[in-house]
Amino acid sequence: MNALHDAEPLLRADNLTMRFGGLTAVRDFSFEIMPGEIVGLIGPNGAGKTTCFNMLTGFYTPTEGRVRFKGVDITNRKPFAIARMGLVRSFQKTNVMKRLTVFENVLTGHYLDGRQSLLETFLPGERVRRAERAARDSAATIIEMMGLGRRMNAPAHLLSCGELRLLEVAVALAAKPTLLMLDEPAAGLNSHEAAGFGETLRTLVGRYVQSLLVVEHNMGLVMSVSDRVVVLNFGQKLAEGRPHEVQANPDVVEAYLGKAAA
Repeated sequence: MNALHDAEPLLRADNLTMRFGGLTAVRDFSFEIMPGEIVGLIGPNGAGKTTCFNMLTGFYTPTEGRVRFKGVDITNRKPFAIARMGLVRSFQKTNVMKRLTVFENVLTGHYLDGRQSLLETFLPGERVRRAERAARDSAATIIEMMGLGRRMNAPAHLLSCGELRLLEVAVALAAKPTLLMLDEPAAGLNSHEAAGFGETLRTLVGRYVQSLLVVEHNMGLVMSVSDRVVVLNFGQKLAEGRPHEVQANPDVVEAYLGKAAA
């Protein structure tokens, strides 16, 4: 853990505020993600978690505050430019291409890695063919690792809700992110699937990604995989710490369960 403290933050958000007209969705929110870390971002419905996701990834420009990734200010950059830097996200609603197979979907995720010129696109040489082979091998490996090997050639529209979630993560991994941000990745998974998914997330760090940020309502999953948990409530940071510290925090308990009867 000392190595984490000695390193520079991979992602740093300083005093983020997001206003929509007269509504302040997020106020003065600051946090960091260190290399090698899994951070859980939790909070009751309407706490501002997705708004934070959108500010961090360029889908919203904060009303106030700054976001830095790999030491670079990305506050006003477009989402595609941020993704190219290695900050890749998933969405609450699955957005895979339903008519394509599982393999074809994951293969498309390698588009961020494409570097061929216009001439190479029409007259592909050995370099391009070698890159295509590497992309196909990588896609197959990711699909197996996510537990979808038996569904590799199945059209995405035939997958269950839980399988679609796994596929969406696989597509994100194909883009070779440095930091992967997952928004409700366990939605639709049963308890057994969620437990296996949590184990998979742990294996990603250091192998496919440098760090993970996970927004999730499944508290068992969040607490089991996170090195640190950040709690939002009414758009403000309520608590932050190790999972057992957050679980024991009376303010967090009150935010989720309400005040105990007198």
